[in-house]
Amino acid sequence: MPVILLLAALGLIGGGAWLFTPDKPRPALEAVYAQPPSAFVTVLGLRVHVRDTGPRDGRTVILLHGLGSSLHTWEPWANTLSHRFRVIRFDLPGFGLTGPDPSGDYSDARSMAVLAALMDALAVPRASLVGNSMGGKLAWQFAAAHPGRVDRLVLISPDGYASPGFAYGKKPDVPVVARVLPYTLPRFLLRMNLTPAYADPSRLTDATVARYYDLMLAPGVRRALLDRTEQVMLEPPEPRLHAITAPTLLVWGEKDGLIPFANAQDYLKAIPDVRLVALPDLGHVPQEEDPSRSLVPVEAFLAE
Repeated sequence: MPVILLLAALGLIGGGAWLFTPDKPRPALEAVYAQPPSAFVTVLGLRVHVRDTGPRDGRTVILLHGLGSSLHTWEPWANTLSHRFRVIRFDLPGFGLTGPDPSGDYSDARSMAVLAALMDALAVPRASLVGNSMGGKLAWQFAAAHPGRVDRLVLISPDGYASPGFAYGKKPDVPVVARVLPYTLPRFLLRMNLTPAYADPSRLTDATVARYYDLMLAPGVRRALLDRTEQVMLEPPEPRLHAITAPTLLVWGEKDGLIPFANAQDYLKAIPDVRLVALPDLGHVPQEEDPSRSLVPVEAFLAE
């Protein structure tokens, strides 16, 4: 959701004042957002916030969240899937309670290396990957690079194709004013940023906004978000999409206000074994907007 980088600009232009928002103390955030079954696993020098639930003797499902989000976006799905699968979700480098990567590297290659190392640390040789938005991009890249480690792939409104401000072979032009993001984050502007992810804004609850707000204020996360955006380097995705061997389910809300539903056609043409489930009245984050209904086709696919 690159629009989040406009929050600071909106605050300065719309409010005409400097609104300093400090980070929140990590212990206070962990007391709320790292309750059991949360754990912390150190891989590649990074302390990763992980939740690992469900039976250990069946298929493993790994859930990858989108930009600016956290593992908590998956909790309704994870609670259901954990009855029949081992379900692992974690805060990606730079987000949530994993927080900044000491390496300063937020490239896709680094994120894939962290994912592989975490799978090794948790003794998971092979898994089904489920990714939303940025997490979808990471999931399909990992499936292309490590086909032996991915048995099924679910892509929910995945990122990866060029879009305004994000061209192939060129780092994005991050507005200078966006560089104040690490210092200011008005809550109402965060809500404005989250609203386009929902087809029905009334489903965006105060509790969800509060969670996003708190975890965006985790120490160093806003700076890491800015660093990640500055390091984006898109390449035409078709060669890697063609290399995916895992059966793939593409899930897309037809009212996605962040990545157009029309982009689904590009993935249908590029991935060898893929099918589409269109969600007519949902947006970019169906796992949050209507978790029960959106999970039905995903659970059926994972159980095949």
